[in-house]
Amino acid sequence: MTTDRSAEAPDFAAEAVAILPDLVALRRALHADPELGLDLPRTQAKVLAALEGLPLEITTGTATTSVVAVLRGSLPGPAVLLRGDMDALPLDEATGLDYASTNGAMHACGHDLHTAGLVGAARLLAAHRDRLAGSVIFMFQPGEEGDGGARIMIDEGLLDAAGDRPVGAYAIHMAPGPRGVFGTRPGPVMAGAAMLHVTVRGRGGHGSQPQHALDPVPVAAETVLALQSFVTRSFDAFDPVVLTVTRMSTGDGAINVIPEQVELGATVRFMSAASLERLQAGLPRVIEGVAATHGLTADVRFEAYYPATVNDAAETAFTVETLAGVFGEQRVMTMPAPVMGSEDFSFVLDEVPGTFLMLMASPPDIDPATAEFNHSPRVLFDDAVLGDQAAALATLAFARTARA
Repeated sequence: MTTDRSAEAPDFAAEAVAILPDLVALRRALHADPELGLDLPRTQAKVLAALEGLPLEITTGTATTSVVAVLRGSLPGPAVLLRGDMDALPLDEATGLDYASTNGAMHACGHDLHTAGLVGAARLLAAHRDRLAGSVIFMFQPGEEGDGGARIMIDEGLLDAAGDRPVGAYAIHMAPGPRGVFGTRPGPVMAGAAMLHVTVRGRGGHGSQPQHALDPVPVAAETVLALQSFVTRSFDAFDPVVLTVTRMSTGDGAINVIPEQVELGATVRFMSAASLERLQAGLPRVIEGVAATHGLTADVRFEAYYPATVNDAAETAFTVETLAGVFGEQRVMTMPAPVMGSEDFSFVLDEVPGTFLMLMASPPDIDPATAEFNHSPRVLFDDAVLGDQAAALATLAFARTARA
């Protein structure tokens, strides 16, 4: 039998107003003291201090400085999961904020807001534990920026933290745009990511006598063009693949020396498992074929490290309807296309149906059309959205457990 208590949900948006100053203070403390990768001891300490006194079952990671907190409601029901990532980027901040980082790292992707907003959701839900059905898992994650922290947390038992596997999982990510607008879509919402490493091997020689060498430089250049043709002519435009060669190196030899080898590096983005399978099979064939045509060889290493982030259609419809009911339909939009950036919340959504959504957070004095994007040393996010972020996460968790 399905019981729906969603009509009884607290007004989390109104309640979040009272805790907004605390969330802003936490966000700014995190922003001023960012840490990189999987080892975030100072960030973890700030999170644990912010959660102190709440009726949570807290565990910390062994392979990372993750924090998993479980809130058990007083009523029977399922578990849901809410995620906030905590790591920063290796950037010298150039925002001019009075709480800007000065340690060579920067929260240029909004993870400081994600963390503070998740703390807010925990506070809002804990205040209504007596009315909460089931359990909520709060996932404070290190290592999102390329280190696969979500995968590590899953391997350490994240999804079983409440006893039962979650029936839904939700994460909110900051993005430049009209402040306070949520955006999401069913199906692929963020691309999968892979890295391509290529070494074209020839035989070096004198630059004036190329006929006595096997010059890898023009072959590497031809390989770059062949890769672009392979992608644009082999994949459906509605299941897009992006391959961008970002590195080409012959070493530091003399300018009149034909090098022995050329190294190429590329980032590859894809939207489906089928595309990934074709990339794994097709890229070595193309690269090795170009080299062989000229009597050279090529070593190819293709490393897929994040799958595509794919939103569950039913959970996304629930998310859109729920948030529109709280914030108004004008503040919830369906994204017209996926974003070709990548997200390791994809590992969670591979295991649990759920929704990854954006929250636009450009300050009111900045034109969203020209705002700096995530990963820029000048990107700015308005922490006035933290109350709505916390309320949105709390509402989704409360409503999802209530309708199970």
